[in-house]
Amino acid sequence: MMRPTGSRLRVDAVPLQPRTSVTIGLASVVGVMAFCWPLLVRAASPLAGREDAPIVLAGVLVATLAVLTVALGEGGIDVKAVAVLGLLTAVGSVLRPLSAGTAGVELIFIVIVLGGRVFGPGFGFALGSTTVFASALLTGGVGPWMPFQMLAASWVGLGAGLLPRRVSGRTEVAMIAGYGAAAALAFGIAMNLSFWPFQLGLGTDLSFVAGDPVPANLHRFMLYSAATSLGWDVGRAVTTAIGVALLGRPVLTALRRTAARAVFGSTGVVRPRPAVLAAHGGAGRRDTPSVPRNGQGAEQGSAPSPAGLSGAPAGPA
Repeated sequence: MMRPTGSRLRVDAVPLQPRTSVTIGLASVVGVMAFCWPLLVRAASPLAGREDAPIVLAGVLVATLAVLTVALGEGGIDVKAVAVLGLLTAVGSVLRPLSAGTAGVELIFIVIVLGGRVFGPGFGFALGSTTVFASALLTGGVGPWMPFQMLAASWVGLGAGLLPRRVSGRTEVAMIAGYGAAAALAFGIAMNLSFWPFQLGLGTDLSFVAGDPVPANLHRFMLYSAATSLGWDVGRAVTTAIGVALLGRPVLTALRRTAARAVFGSTGVVRPRPAVLAAHGGAGRRDTPSVPRNGQGAEQGSAPSPAGLSGAPAGPA
């Protein structure tokens, strides 16, 4: 009987090569500037008085996401990783129209957070974008806000993959639930900030004022968020936390069993956790299994030799 080994494996279904990591870092800087533009723009800036500013910034983010897609592809995405990505994207795309819009209930982040946690930061980054994109096509939610949502959701999945690995059991579920709540809340705040000047208009006490000091605009934005969308943002955070707390352990177990059996080819990396290395005598032994190829490698040790496969003795007793 196969012993569950998923909780002892670290999986990078979409490995982040150095060049890909640099690209994601630069794209994130561009993304932060696009989200925070109301706090950065000057009164004389062309964006200050243009109603099509979200479209301009969305175009910048589309180009950024395109560059990221190419970078991730060059980093190597195994066919099995693509299949798992497609499956989780489909699940998230179905959950979003079933839950969105009801008191802030948003189930999509449960899929993104748990997927990023199990399959690594690169996979989580890709999962955030593809899930938002596919769900927008299903719900008719395509617009200048979609690239912002895609990048923000990608950050959520990326962060889930970067959470500390040396935790398990209830502590791990609690950590993921807390992160999911914080990330879901930050997602709503970021989306509000990027479209704040155009959702409210000008001339009110809570309106954006181009060229005003950052603290003044930030104060007005915080009041605006508290008055308009804080209830939805908190609802999204609570839903994510409760969903992870209730479904986290079984979903993590299922996804990790899938990761252990998938063996993500020459690109995906499945690295033993320290518990596995210790069980086999340390990282220096050559019989330590680096990749379980039949779902049982973590407890069988080294892969059998050709002689062992044929049934003959592998060597003298």
